[in-house]
Parts: sequence; C-alpha cells; structure tokens
Amino acid sequence: MDIATWPFRMVGFWLWYLKEFVVANMSVIRDIISRGHDSTPGVARYESRSFKGGHYTLFAALVTITPGTLVVGAGETKDGVRIMYVHGMYNKTADELRDDLRDMEERMLKGIMFRPRLNEDAK
Repeated sequence: MDIATWPFRMVGFWLWYLKEFVVANMSVIRDIISRGHDSTPGVARYESRSFKGGHYTLFAALVTITPGTLVVGAGETKDGVRIMYVHGMYNKTADELRDDLRDMEERMLKGIMFRPRLNEDAK
C-alpha cells in the first residue's frame, strides 16, 4: 500500500464504518422494540495493534460510539502493548468480539495511514 491508494482506502473505511454503524443501530432498535432480547452481553480484553496514541484513541472512540459496544477500561502492558476492555452486547463469545474488534482496527489503520504498520506483538 502506498500514498497513491490512501484516498481510496480512507473513503472505503469510512463507508464500511458507516454501514457497520447503521447495522449496529438496527440491532439495538430491534432489541428494544421486540419481545425478549437477542443480546449476549460480555466483556473482552483486547490488545490493540496501534502504535500511535492518536490511532488508539480514534479506535477507542469508534468502538464507543458504535451502538452495542463500549470501551470500559484501557491501559498498557509492560511490553508497551495498548489494551482495552470492551463491553459488547451482540457477540456470543469474547473471542468473537475480539475478532470483530481486530477487523475494525485493521480496516481503520489501513484506511487512515499512508503506509499502515501494525503492532504484530498484540495478540
């Protein structure tokens, strides 16, 4: 990936995020107006692949404003890997929530960075 593809990656990420945002809103609305609940709430520990604090902060903000997810804690390991604890409403397992978070973060980093670099030390 290089700088020539960056504008397309940036637009692609934001269009993808907008779609995910709308889908998440629909899930929450359906859960509110229907009998019973489809939610399976849980918390997962997530190790971020972001090197820069600004990218980590943007990712945490995107997770928090997405309906059905909320960053409830953040920190850093002794190795310098940034971590966050995320409450999710519609993932059956913590691993499923982590997979969704990994997908969102990788799409975000590839979309906003000229030359994306991911922290491979994060699990």
